[in-house]
Amino acid sequence: MADLVTFGETMLRLSPPAGQRLETEGELDAQVGGAESNVAAAAASLGTDAAWLSKLPANPLGRRVVRSLRSHGVTLDVAWDDSDAARLGTYYLERGADPRGTDVIYDRADASITTVAAGELDLSVVESADVFHTTGITPALSAAASETTTELLRVAGEADVTRSFDLNYRSKLWSAAEARERYESLLGHVDLLFAPIRDARTVLGYDDDAESVAYRLADDYDIETVVVTRGATGSLAYTDGEIVEQGVIDAETVDAIGTGDAFVGGVLAELIDGSGIDTALSYGAAAASLKRTVEGDVLVTTRAEVEAALNQSTDGISR
Repeated sequence: MADLVTFGETMLRLSPPAGQRLETEGELDAQVGGAESNVAAAAASLGTDAAWLSKLPANPLGRRVVRSLRSHGVTLDVAWDDSDAARLGTYYLERGADPRGTDVIYDRADASITTVAAGELDLSVVESADVFHTTGITPALSAAASETTTELLRVAGEADVTRSFDLNYRSKLWSAAEARERYESLLGHVDLLFAPIRDARTVLGYDDDAESVAYRLADDYDIETVVVTRGATGSLAYTDGEIVEQGVIDAETVDAIGTGDAFVGGVLAELIDGSGIDTALSYGAAAASLKRTVEGDVLVTTRAEVEAALNQSTDGISR
């Protein structure tokens, strides 16, 4: 059984070449990505036995997701949707260049994941894990996905599995008020919280500095460890009454999508390996840095590369 189990949606990403527009370009690059599967893949690249739970359409697009994630070392437990309405969510990514921002267009309504039920999944995979991880994206997809998220957190808690949750607010999926109501019902069932500072402020209304936000989240929801990410200024964690901080590791950005997921995957991999939160944050920072150098949603790396990034020992050429 896997040490890390994640649950959520994975989509097909379609994007024109850099500098091209969706409305004019004839060729679109196809990639596979989703927050929770990205986390599993990042952790797997560091040697963690990682699995991903979801529901996919029983068609070539669903099988493409399976092939892609397996190639990244992720074990899958998938409920297959063979109905006439079965579909895979898609998103279109048009990369920006200053002063034009990057744009994302979702086409994920009524995807197969929106009908997922806990009874369709192998709950023993969750019960036997060290860590169960999901994000705030999943309950935003549908009532069924939201109910299943709650049930899997319950199952994990009863099995004494560490429950990890990333706020990961998406304004194109629901309003801040809707997200806040749902998050508040879930956070009492979370042991390890990843909270982007912008989400803590926008959704949960915490207007303090990052250290105070971490403390208040831990206190308000009785969460053992809270990791607050601050973009270019790095991250910090509050646990056992102490604050641990971690800066960013500079990188040349090829593709920023999935950077936060790589960070989470790196942190979880090291915690599962028995490291303390300080070491885990540093591995997360290195994984996030390396993700920025890789095209697509998924981090493709090795433990040696991550440790080289930590030591800043690479000269740019491996001979």
